[in-house]
Amino acid sequence: MTDTIPSIDLIDALAAEYADKSPSEILELALNQQGEVAISFSGAEDVVLIDMAYRLRKPFRVFSLDTGRLHPETYQFLEAVRKFYKIDIEICFPESEAVQKLVTEKGMFSFFADGHQECCGVRKVQPLRKKLATLDGWITGQRKDQSPGTRNEIPVIQADAGFSGPGKQLIKYNPLANWSSTDVWNYIRMMEIPYNPLHERGFISIGCEPCTRAVLPNQHEREGRWWWEEATHKECGLHAGNLKK
Repeated sequence: MTDTIPSIDLIDALAAEYADKSPSEILELALNQQGEVAISFSGAEDVVLIDMAYRLRKPFRVFSLDTGRLHPETYQFLEAVRKFYKIDIEICFPESEAVQKLVTEKGMFSFFADGHQECCGVRKVQPLRKKLATLDGWITGQRKDQSPGTRNEIPVIQADAGFSGPGKQLIKYNPLANWSSTDVWNYIRMMEIPYNPLHERGFISIGCEPCTRAVLPNQHEREGRWWWEEATHKECGLHAGNLKK
């Protein structure tokens, strides 16, 4: 990468160049980027990225969003990863005033009545936006097969229009874009790395406790997220650019 702000054309060219490269190669490119880059960590895919970064023996940063509504097992998982790799995890919290206003006006479960976007906006999107304002690039565990309606066209590298700011083009790396869930779990088992114990109870895609449930055999993993809503729009806003206009 250069010392200057990368153009969209340059980012697109890198995406084409790295489209068929391994996750580790894409991750190494990200960690070599000029400026501040961090891995966004919450689930099974992200701990694979942390393990790969650890094995590259390059300095790396990790951040995670604590919405205040996570499962107890998820908090235990975050701590297990911190200890396993002996790393710092930068925890991002929502603004307490915004949470208090939402809960006071609408209660604790307003999302069942009027959709998850408002709650996710307060508890996830705003804290993420604040964190990304301090970064030049971020690394996600998105996969094309995670959501048939929103993620099947994600590139391995992209300009993040949703979170870029004036004079700064934020780069988003998706090293696992071409991997399947089977690839992820083969890696987890082979390398014997930590995973959220909820996976042993039928949870595949894990978010906040009220909005996540286990799925039945042969159900798609995203069917366990916001199950009361339209199946093709299962995004919380962190990756809102995936939604078709």
